[in-house]
Amino acid sequence: MPNRGGIPLYKLEYKMKKMSLWLTIFALVSLAGCSKTDNYAPPENASGEDIFYANCTKCHKPETGSVMALSSSMANKDAIIQKVQKGSMGMTAFPNIKGEPAQRLAEFILANSKTK
Repeated sequence: MPNRGGIPLYKLEYKMKKMSLWLTIFALVSLAGCSKTDNYAPPENASGEDIFYANCTKCHKPETGSVMALSSSMANKDAIIQKVQKGSMGMTAFPNIKGEPAQRLAEFILANSKTK
């Protein structure tokens, strides 16, 4: 029976399949960890900074000197507001951050982020 380093190949194949299954499960759990809907509604007078640190830092850790690194397609208020309200596969949606609070959050992110 063929073997690799004294271990039969069928045992190695089983271990590799088992490891692949665990890695797949881990990846799915990791992706689902932050992707959901959060019904948080900020006070009408909340600052963008208050909203960011109350909600966004649960998943987004501010970088040295900036809160985020934005892609060029995300470096505008409309794109940020849409992403915040709708979320994505790996990002929680915050549909109740709208109006002036959403504008202030987007302005805070733009003013305190760098573009990739």
